[in-house]
Amino acid sequence: MTFRATSCIALLGGSFDPVHRGHVALAELFAQLLQPDELRIMPAGQPWQKKAGLEAGDADRVAMLKLAFEHAAFKPVIDTREIERDTPTYTVDTLRELRAELGPDASIVFLMGADQLQKLDSWRDWEDLFALANFAVAARPGYQLDSAALPPAVAAALAPRLGTAEEVRASKAGRVCLAHTLAVDISATELRAALHAGAEADPAQRAKVSALLAPQVLDYIQQHNLYKS
Repeated sequence: MTFRATSCIALLGGSFDPVHRGHVALAELFAQLLQPDELRIMPAGQPWQKKAGLEAGDADRVAMLKLAFEHAAFKPVIDTREIERDTPTYTVDTLRELRAELGPDASIVFLMGADQLQKLDSWRDWEDLFALANFAVAARPGYQLDSAALPPAVAAALAPRLGTAEEVRASKAGRVCLAHTLAVDISATELRAALHAGAEADPAQRAKVSALLAPQVLDYIQQHNLYKS
């Protein structure tokens, strides 16, 4: 008898400091490929790998997420569990919690960009992640998805798990699909630098920022005086 997951929950995590068009494009891509029953957007609380900390507050990041996705063809759920924790954010803990909530037969698919895949072996208990969820990885200019570009341990872990989006959707965990069709290259660090440089006063900086942010998100940033030097 062939196993088929009872439901498919796609999960996009990140700092979203701020949420930009690249995040929305990645979510839209996998919403189309996976056709999940639910897409959850999960802003990080205290991401342990970001030593400088977050610039925007939790409430502002959640508000910007709602604005960024308000016109999307799908309606994601904003899951704030990582914000509500008082401890550093580790993906493995979140996935363990979700697996306990959703049960053993749900397909959980963690969405990420190629840049995150290239440092997956630096994540806490990263090899345990495959027992908890599937992964869907989107290409990004400058970051290759082929095995030669990945840390050897990550490449070895991925090789037997690669499959199609349909196979990932039908599996509860342990499968990986790679999408080479996303060509959005946005650096959140560079975006914040442009905002710090005075996008409101400088037409050149404003044009740069406007290309990277949804207009309603940019309006929110300016109205709430976020990312000021």
